[in-house]
Amino acid sequence: MLLKTSLLVLVAISLTNAEVFFEENFADDTWESTWEYSEHPGKEFGKFKRSSGKFFNDEEKTKGIQTSEDFRFYALSRKFQAFSNKDKPLVIQFRVKHEQNIDCGGGYVKVFDNSLTGKELHGDSPYLIMFGPDICGPGTKKVHVIFSYKGKNHLINKDIRCKDDVYSHLYTLIVRPDNTYEVLIDNEKVESGSLEADWDFLPPKKIKDPSAKKPEDWEDNATIDDPEDTKPEDWDKPQLIPDKDAVKPEDWDDEMDGEWEAPQVNNPDYKGEWKPKQIDNPKYKGPWVHPEIDNPEYTADDNLYLREEIAGIGFDLWQVKAGTIFGNVLITDDPEHAQKVGEDVWRPMFEGEKKMKEALDEVERKKRDAEAAEAGAKKADDEDEDEDEEEEDSAGEVPETGEEDHDHDEL
Repeated sequence: MLLKTSLLVLVAISLTNAEVFFEENFADDTWESTWEYSEHPGKEFGKFKRSSGKFFNDEEKTKGIQTSEDFRFYALSRKFQAFSNKDKPLVIQFRVKHEQNIDCGGGYVKVFDNSLTGKELHGDSPYLIMFGPDICGPGTKKVHVIFSYKGKNHLINKDIRCKDDVYSHLYTLIVRPDNTYEVLIDNEKVESGSLEADWDFLPPKKIKDPSAKKPEDWEDNATIDDPEDTKPEDWDKPQLIPDKDAVKPEDWDDEMDGEWEAPQVNNPDYKGEWKPKQIDNPKYKGPWVHPEIDNPEYTADDNLYLREEIAGIGFDLWQVKAGTIFGNVLITDDPEHAQKVGEDVWRPMFEGEKKMKEALDEVERKKRDAEAAEAGAKKADDEDEDEDEEEEDSAGEVPETGEEDHDHDEL
């Protein structure tokens, strides 16, 4: 009983300590006054509209902001109270629905520090983290996880495939203070590991010893030519020989055509280039491995995970075909809270979308079948009318041969 009570206390403490730094569900039109469009010169930015799309679970509760113009850059951001993720997890989570069956465009978010100026946001604006799906043609269907470290953006060294259907999907990035990370899609882990191992933040711990060189007498060939093997005397034969069955054409004129020569054919006795047989190399030492030393430029960093000032989030992307819906943006220090939000909010949304989409597809299928049946029936009626007209025309004609036969009978 005491153990059970202790566990309940620990759970309560965990829930109490959990903190939500930012949350946006686009529950009403107030987002238009809290989020800021970029006015950076030289770009024609597209607009977002609040929408649940064409298929949904609950039309009002599933609304997000949707890209509305094709072939546009989008730059929309919002700042919030700055915080640090020092000594605690950082969780970034949001929902993406590529309802338009996107062919080329971004579906990611960028997280910024306090230097963010919404009206000046553009593709080269510095950011802390970029996370989310990116699709362009059949070759690019990935989840970006990019961290800025000491002024340089670093891409993850792994390939994480994103979802590419028309339904809502939940993307979650968890960064922990032990310098590990997890990427979840639809509340299921798809990738994880070490920040140091999976990004090139730091130079390698070990490098090849620049003073070491392979000894000149090092034998790394497993086999060598047999010194006792000699080429047979009858080995060398020409690859091509004159065709002995060829006959000089009767109309060949030596003065006009030159001296006739038989065409060349492959020589069946040709054996190719002679090479001595191979034997084991008695001096073989195996592959030479370059010795390594500690890299003098390497310095461990226990704070790869740390972002001292997180103060904004935005959608800074390009889309060829508009229609993507973003929603349920969450930044917290509690992975369990984020997972619960996913189960409580995203999952029924996803299941409802599939159900409604399948129903709409069935209605559309029946409509197409009915139209096809109607078109087939009309075609059949037209063919019947044509046949009737042909029969009527045939019935009204008097064959000339018939009249002639009748006259002949009377005679």
